[in-house]
Amino acid sequence: MDEQPQGCRYLMPGLQRGLQLLLAFGEQHREMTFAELHRLVDMPKASAWRVVQTLEHLGFIERNPRNGTYKPGIMILRLGFEYIASLDVAQLGQPVIERLRDLSQCSSHLAIRDGCDLIYIARVSAANARVNQVSIGTRLPVQRTSLGRMLLTGVSRDDFEQLFPRPMLPGNAHGDVQDREGLWQMVQDDRVRGYVIGESFFRRGISSIVYPVFNRAGSVVAVISIMVPVDEIPSGDRPRLQQLVAEAAAKISGLLGHHPPAE
Repeated sequence: MDEQPQGCRYLMPGLQRGLQLLLAFGEQHREMTFAELHRLVDMPKASAWRVVQTLEHLGFIERNPRNGTYKPGIMILRLGFEYIASLDVAQLGQPVIERLRDLSQCSSHLAIRDGCDLIYIARVSAANARVNQVSIGTRLPVQRTSLGRMLLTGVSRDDFEQLFPRPMLPGNAHGDVQDREGLWQMVQDDRVRGYVIGESFFRRGISSIVYPVFNRAGSVVAVISIMVPVDEIPSGDRPRLQQLVAEAAAKISGLLGHHPPAE
């Protein structure tokens, strides 16, 4: 019988093994053969094979009949989308970002933070969008995007250091902020300013205007943004676009019960 970790009397080894295999897909981001999957998990080969067969039968993974590799199945996507759809901010925000898209003529997004990642939970595309759009559920490192920076404005210094325990930031590309202290200072400037305008910050030729969404307690729970397909937003358009995004953020925050203090 498999050993159960101390303090977990009711652990189900079969379920644990299945989740191990599913997590392996999330870490690798590619189709894998059974042999490759087995190398990534700590379980006997026979057990791994039974788990794979069970997950395939239930639709959580799919087998490519041409080469025998496995990939996440439709049930995985269903779980993710149903979770995202259950979030109040996504439900409340969808009509707001649709109106923002119509008024700004720019693609609009809602995103939340999960650890060191931002997750897009809602999006609408502009009619003339010429760039590849992110999908609902897409994850990106918070330190590399203007949306992520705005999400970090609600993080305390202690929590920030837990997210980034090393002086140098992980996985950054050339041109990104490289060190933790530089990112912290950038985020504090963003917090004081109250918004972020990222011009070619993450992707060359794409600018974004980002505002925070607050909950009843005044915590940053999401961000709303528009994507402007230019290197730099024309100075004549900037105030109007900022006002539209700011009003949309305030609308969603109000729906979540946030009431800012009177000036």
